[in-house]
Amino acid sequence: VLPQYFIPQHFISSLVYRITRCETAWFKNILIKLFISVFDVDMSLANNPDPESYSSFNTFFTRQLSAEARPLSLDEHAILCPVDGAVSQAGNIQNDTIIQAKGKSYTLKDLLVEDEIANMFYGGTFATLYLSPKDYHRIHMPLSGKLSRMIYVPGKLFAVNSHTVRVVDSVFARNERVINIFNTDAGLMAMV
Repeated sequence: VLPQYFIPQHFISSLVYRITRCETAWFKNILIKLFISVFDVDMSLANNPDPESYSSFNTFFTRQLSAEARPLSLDEHAILCPVDGAVSQAGNIQNDTIIQAKGKSYTLKDLLVEDEIANMFYGGTFATLYLSPKDYHRIHMPLSGKLSRMIYVPGKLFAVNSHTVRVVDSVFARNERVINIFNTDAGLMAMV
């Protein structure tokens, strides 16, 4: 974790952005096959299981799942979380505090930046989802809603794996993020 404080995070992110969008066939094929091997990606779940047919690493990384891979409830009142990954934390927001990991927490104001927005979620509930490298990398709305506001918050680019979350204070409130506020039938919802 210590090197994350000293490396040029935004420069490396920019470099990775370029590499993952490279469409040179031999290069992107090697990158995709290596990633599948290292992270044990199950391509049978993908809508397109042929690794070489993706135009870039990014199109592979954000690949669509087959319709049969994750059957979803058709109940219009269901709250779903149609992503691969794990719920790393979930619970009630105690006053204005969200749990990051055992012994670590952060405030709604730190995460949502504006007092007016933070105040709307006091006493609500939260869930933190972690997508590992091998997981399907798309986040979907857990219920129907209408976007009312988006706020871009510049910040660091710390990893969000379990080790970093355990040792870096307020990592989710320090990282770059987009705050999306939705009006839903179940009430106000923020996806960050």
